Amino acid sequence: MPPSFSDSRPRSTEIFERGKKILVGGVNSPVRSFRSVGGTPLVVDHAAGARLYDVDGREYIDYVCSWGALILGHAHPDVVAAIADQARRGTSYGMTSPLEAELGERIMRALSSIERIRFVSSGTEATMSAVRAARGFTKRDLLLKFEGCYHGHSDGFLVEAGSGLATFGISSSAGVPDAFAELTLNAPYNDLDAVEEIFAKHKGKIAAVIVEPVAANMGVAPPTFGFLEGLREITERDGALLIFDEVITGFRIAYGGAQKLFGVRPDLTTLGKIIGGGLPVAAYGGRCEVMEMVAPLGPVYQAGTLSGNPLAMRVGLATLPKLEALDFYDQLSRKSGRLGEGLREALKESGITGQVNVAGSLLTLFFAPDAVLDYTDAKKSDVAQFGAFFGEMLRRGILFPPSQFEALFVSAAHTEADIERTIEAARESLKAIQSAQAQPAD
Repeated sequence: MPPSFSDSRPRSTEIFERGKKILVGGVNSPVRSFRSVGGTPLVVDHAAGARLYDVDGREYIDYVCSWGALILGHAHPDVVAAIADQARRGTSYGMTSPLEAELGERIMRALSSIERIRFVSSGTEATMSAVRAARGFTKRDLLLKFEGCYHGHSDGFLVEAGSGLATFGISSSAGVPDAFAELTLNAPYNDLDAVEEIFAKHKGKIAAVIVEPVAANMGVAPPTFGFLEGLREITERDGALLIFDEVITGFRIAYGGAQKLFGVRPDLTTLGKIIGGGLPVAAYGGRCEVMEMVAPLGPVYQAGTLSGNPLAMRVGLATLPKLEALDFYDQLSRKSGRLGEGLREALKESGITGQVNVAGSLLTLFFAPDAVLDYTDAKKSDVAQFGAFFGEMLRRGILFPPSQFEALFVSAAHTEADIERTIEAARESLKAIQSAQAQPAD
């Protein structure tokens, strides 16, 4: 058996203990703390391709990929070259550069629903700003979101949210005034009847519906047939806007995002992660008349010193053209499909109950008894079982996201050999868990 990840990495432990005296919880984002899976958090020294290397010299096949941003893998040579060249030209201007228009044009060609775009620095900024624009345009206050969908940590989004809140079992965040929470309505994901009831109750008062077109922050849960189309019809009928949060799915599911894959045109779209190739960047955009509500053209204010940062723009321009290759997404889907198939086989062989959801190059193994279609289904997962599985996989040099409620990401840098090694590690890990559970208690 490989050494335990929790006690065989002295340098990682030392750095994390030091960090706890400086950083809140020793981390700068909660899921990185490993609290839901146990053990010492990974402390990374460097990364390349599909590999991460910790400060103790251990190597891992990485399926976090900076939470989906690194579709080309770590330290792609063209990305590194773009960063180095731009750094010599300046890292931040606080003024407009041609790079912003160039990347914006490329995104708009890929997503025809975006007629005007605004770059920001984080997904939270993008979703927060899109909702503000929707409220300014409709002159309505209410927002409808879906249980288990995570749209960043702005106050109005932290009601029955997924991602880190799901990981820590928090249904909403302290510090969010009741008055803000009351403006956010929640419905179960994939439940059009619930959406119809909410719109009937609040007719003419809902500014927008915001949705992950493929849920990826309760773990992966694809939309059921007709769900996205139904949201489009309901919002149009009532005069509300439809916002697709494609921070994860944009350029991950398909080159034109989930909206191209499913053939549904939203009013507004939020993007992030891949459009900056791993640098901090996001964007929101959509219908011209809605986006022209935003300053300096309209009364909806939003600004940011690092918005359109030239480093991020250059990396986006180095990344997106590579995704246009004819079979780029087919190759990704074949690899993730094989990984999903292998994980299902491993579960069956072990006799351990679980479900594997795959959507393009996103995947989640749920230790849940039944199919996972929404947040209620996802919350039936055995998180202790996931924690044990995560630890066994990490011991074998495979890094899955340290939460039952997050997606795995397959990148172009993952090879078929990586996928087969991961499947074999899963077989070994599940057998180890089964064996441990079969041992009589002391």
